[in-house]
Amino acid sequence: MNGAQDLGGMMGFGPVAPEKDEPLFHAPWEKQALAVTLACGSLGAWTIDESRHARETIPPARYLSLSYYEIWTEALLKLLARHGLVSDAEMRAGHALAPAPATRRPVPNAEAMAAILARGGPCDRPAEAPARFAVGDRVRTLNIHPTGHTRLPRYARGKVGTIERVHGAHVFPDTNAHGAGERPQWLYTVVFAGDELWGREADPTLSVSADCWEPYLEPVAEAA
Repeated sequence: MNGAQDLGGMMGFGPVAPEKDEPLFHAPWEKQALAVTLACGSLGAWTIDESRHARETIPPARYLSLSYYEIWTEALLKLLARHGLVSDAEMRAGHALAPAPATRRPVPNAEAMAAILARGGPCDRPAEAPARFAVGDRVRTLNIHPTGHTRLPRYARGKVGTIERVHGAHVFPDTNAHGAGERPQWLYTVVFAGDELWGREADPTLSVSADCWEPYLEPVAEAA
């Protein structure tokens, strides 16, 4: 979806200003926000794609007023309520008012969580059909504006680039975010020239690589 999270190429937000020697966390509560989000995600009630979409659905004015981990916690509250893991009354009270409902997987302790993080969550899957594109192919991204989740950046839609790498088949976020199944699709790294993305005033030395699933792409016919 087009939302406040998709800022690439938008004017008026100022330059990116990296913080020198930026700490991993700016306050103790941020550690807790990360820990709770990871622990709740490991229960199996939702996918990483659904959690990303939950962040995207925060209203833009609200989204832009929040810090990074505030966005995480606000989205987590939406997911917990959506999947019946907390009630409105518990939200207001700030603590449990009834026994915890059953979850797909048990609540992990610290030792189990370390093992879960070490194992990771691979999203590569067997391919259901041959790859449509190969390294060096010229492709154009579709100009789409879905209401649901997509990993195709808004600034890279309707643009021509070159396949730089073929990654194999992976879970398709656009369906997985909405409970419509993993539907594995081939994944490619596509490199775009800066002026293709942002016009002739772009830095001529700039190029951008984006990972794009096959349904985002169409072939570009070579000139005769």
